[in-house]
Amino acid sequence: MKAMILAAGRGSRLLPLTERVPKPMIPIGDRPLLEHVVRLLRGHGFDDLVINLSHLPDVIRNHFGDGHAFGVSICYSFEPQMLGTAGALRPVADHFRDEDFLVYYADNLTNADLGCLWRDHEAADASVTVGLLWMADPADRGIVGIDTQGRIDRWLENPAPHQIFDDYLINGGIYAMRPEVLDAIPSSGAPDFAHDVLPRLLAEGHRLYGHRLQGQLLSTDTPERYQATLRAVESGAFSLP
Repeated sequence: MKAMILAAGRGSRLLPLTERVPKPMIPIGDRPLLEHVVRLLRGHGFDDLVINLSHLPDVIRNHFGDGHAFGVSICYSFEPQMLGTAGALRPVADHFRDEDFLVYYADNLTNADLGCLWRDHEAADASVTVGLLWMADPADRGIVGIDTQGRIDRWLENPAPHQIFDDYLINGGIYAMRPEVLDAIPSSGAPDFAHDVLPRLLAEGHRLYGHRLQGQLLSTDTPERYQATLRAVESGAFSLP
């Protein structure tokens, strides 16, 4: 199965750590974060991977090569200027047009059962299935509401305190997608899935479903979250996949 790993972020909030390594290559335990992601995906049957690159691309290329040593096939998409989380699919769209695929944000680490998400995606006949979880503090994150059938009926990015509804779930940055979604990505600019493409698909009536992830998800996008992730892994509170 195919997956797109979004790994082109500059990681400016993690400076000076990211001066010499790309954000997805920051260490978690005895391996770079991105290696944990690749191993997670391989373990759930995603062995045909595309990784987009921008900042210090050779660090990632030199570590993974063609992916053979990690039990996967990897090709790379270099972005001289970052194209956005959705725009990153434009240069490699033809690779993903023949079957449903997964999109994974590489600054997240999860031990969730992605196979369960995939099965729910297929059963729902969804255009997009979004991995969701609950967090006590939704600040600077996207919140999602789902109906009793699991269909997404609300989507709000970076909500103000008065906009947070009681039964919210957090967008986990893991998407199962049909190839038709590629045609909804704007042909220019740096569109974002969470801010631009998915809210528009929802407004147009496409079948967007939520899957509550069975497991934990940790973020590394700020120094505080990165340190919390390290503590969770070192203490055993988070089991690496």
